[in-house]
Amino acid sequence: MAASSSAQLTVNGAPKMATTSQAYLEGNKVKETKSLITELCRHFYNQGWVSGTGGSITIKVHDDSIPKSQQLIVMSPSGVQKERMVEEDMYILSSDGSILSAPLDKPTPHKPPKCSDCAPLFMKAYEMRNAGAVIHSHGMESCLVTMLNPLAKEFRITHMEMIKGIQGHGYYDELVVPIIENTAYERELTESLTEAIKAYPKSTAVLVRNHGIYVWGDSWISAKTQSECYHYLFDAAIKLHQLGIDWTTPSHGPIQNAKLSAKAGTLAQNGCIEPSRRCVVLDIEGTTTPISFVTDVLFPYARNNVGRHLDATYDSAETQQDIKLLRAQVQQDLENGVAGAVCIPSDDAGKMDVIAALVTNVEAMIKADRKITALKELQGHIWQSGFQNNELQGLVFDDVPEALEKWTALGIKVYIYSSGSRLAQRLLFGHTKHGDLRKYLYGFFDTTVGNKRETKSYTEITTSLGVDNPSEILFVTDVYQEATAAKEAGLEVIIPIRPGNRPLPDNHGFRAVRSFSEI
Repeated sequence: MAASSSAQLTVNGAPKMATTSQAYLEGNKVKETKSLITELCRHFYNQGWVSGTGGSITIKVHDDSIPKSQQLIVMSPSGVQKERMVEEDMYILSSDGSILSAPLDKPTPHKPPKCSDCAPLFMKAYEMRNAGAVIHSHGMESCLVTMLNPLAKEFRITHMEMIKGIQGHGYYDELVVPIIENTAYERELTESLTEAIKAYPKSTAVLVRNHGIYVWGDSWISAKTQSECYHYLFDAAIKLHQLGIDWTTPSHGPIQNAKLSAKAGTLAQNGCIEPSRRCVVLDIEGTTTPISFVTDVLFPYARNNVGRHLDATYDSAETQQDIKLLRAQVQQDLENGVAGAVCIPSDDAGKMDVIAALVTNVEAMIKADRKITALKELQGHIWQSGFQNNELQGLVFDDVPEALEKWTALGIKVYIYSSGSRLAQRLLFGHTKHGDLRKYLYGFFDTTVGNKRETKSYTEITTSLGVDNPSEILFVTDVYQEATAAKEAGLEVIIPIRPGNRPLPDNHGFRAVRSFSEI
């Protein structure tokens, strides 16, 4: 950890020790801010804003006894998987940007710690706008909207309800966001961002062409709220552009193609108005994909290639992490008396003995259809090799691609929630006979968000998607217990009737469809 120092502050006319003592750096206020950043980054990851270690966030340590301009700054690191960050990964900076506390080195394959490359830009927002938090997003909307007109120096939009979520703006106002040109290195943006902040005193954001956006607010709540509103407006502009509608004028004009009209509700066959939907969350097995593909193709492939995969990749960081997860799971299974679990010897026993024990455990887990992260992570990596070697091809029902395209055209965001790892989900939808379907998918959830038969998992997903009401989310699954859990969380639920699916209980109480074309 970096050494701490002390300095005098004046608060309400009285001198006060600065918050750079070791006790304060390790105190609750700093700890709470670190924890908040890790939570927000997980949320932003699910939104697609900070994938691939991109994006960043910084928040000032709120302390009423310290002037805002002199409060400490907590900043996320660079080059770290944002959804896996922990409090110990954070940097603590003084109000002038000096690093007071840095994370310790981690073992390979982690890189040496490095403060966010965005730090100079974050500091400009703190210095010039007295911000309480700054968010840097790589969200696809914020990137694409700068490409609609490669010569534009501004993004403009008006008469959209979500403009009210931007500080100092109302429905009738024109929202203007400056666009600066991207550079090879983040720090090289500092000068142009500074000029944009000066030139647009009302703006709370700066877009970077082909890159993303910087958003700041008086507090983390303000920065988060505005970030969500900006992304919504960018998404709206992109879709209006696709429909040939000018979003920069007060009269946006009617959407001529009724098929693409995203109305507040649609008339169902029974004459009732169906609720509007902002998101669709899909299960995979038995919903988008035949159960037989999973049981007869994917599972056997993983089971038959465990030994080969482990032997070929044993020394890689990825496989060593998989082995670490499996060791922990097997130890827990042994303590709980789970059938099929056998002790995995230490590395001293030799590679082949370790692999043999791993194969035995994995085969038992697959046979029992265990829905556990350790197994799913390894399976995903085995399947990755299979898809890359063209030994596997993803399979979806024929009605799925058309439905995904239709929902996307209607402005509905589609996500996947499966017990398979996010890697496995991306592989399946990225390698189908219909082509790469990931272009229609906004995100992926797996069991790290929670068990699919537990209500709290769907509550967590609702929070991650940022909807006002869980009923705005439609969950489609063939599993009755999952449907029940989602319904208890307030989601709308539809059950697909697919060949090979398990029978449903009598009077199950859910709407059932035989094709996605009915949704």
